[in-house]
Amino acid sequence: MTTDAMSAAAPPAAPPVEARGLTKRFGPLTAVDRLSFTVPRGAITGFLGPNGAGKTTSLRMLLGLITPSEGTALIKGRHYSDLPDPLQAVGAVLEASSAHPGRTARNHLRIHAMAGGAPAQRITQVLELTGLADAADRRAGEFSLGMRQRLGLATALLCDPEILILDEPANGLDPEGVRWLRQLLRGLAAEGRTVLMSSHILAEVAQTVDRVVIVDRGRLVAQASLAELTAGHDRGLEDAFFRLTGHTPEVSR
Repeated sequence: MTTDAMSAAAPPAAPPVEARGLTKRFGPLTAVDRLSFTVPRGAITGFLGPNGAGKTTSLRMLLGLITPSEGTALIKGRHYSDLPDPLQAVGAVLEASSAHPGRTARNHLRIHAMAGGAPAQRITQVLELTGLADAADRRAGEFSLGMRQRLGLATALLCDPEILILDEPANGLDPEGVRWLRQLLRGLAAEGRTVLMSSHILAEVAQTVDRVVIVDRGRLVAQASLAELTAGHDRGLEDAFFRLTGHTPEVSR
């Protein structure tokens, strides 16, 4: 068989992240309702929606932390629990305060490196990458929210994962930190990695992402490239978001 014939016969690679009819009920409340979307490789996808739209619940189902009531959550075509090397496949930040407050940043990373099989030198690399090198021997309990976010990112990057799943990663970062985060994520995507990030900061999302998935009341309302979604909207992503979700931005008085 020729190389061309073998390529034609090869099945397409599974998307890095995929939800198929994902549903989650908590008693009478349906938090996520038949949600389906895919996240392409080598891009940053913004996962957007009003408060209570089901974003965090969806991310937790993708990572196997919550069992769906119906539907399927897949990472590289498998359930997270079935991945042979989950920490190498996915790095996640769902909570900025996951580190034990009495541990130093370095010791926190050392424990996670041992669990994931990351080499010792990787600890120094991620401390430098996330701007925590000078704070490596401080206890996490002394960190600001922004520094805890950086430590969460350092932990997620320890095993050099192909995919990053981040819930509100800019929360607590100052303007300089937000700019740093944008540049970091753009650099990772340029290396061919996949990023799925939720955020409520629409102006920052518009400067960072390639694609957008918008949910409201647990349901998908849009899935498109940023350019497709914002075409024809004078105020770009903000206009598109409020039109699609039917929510009116609050006006300060």
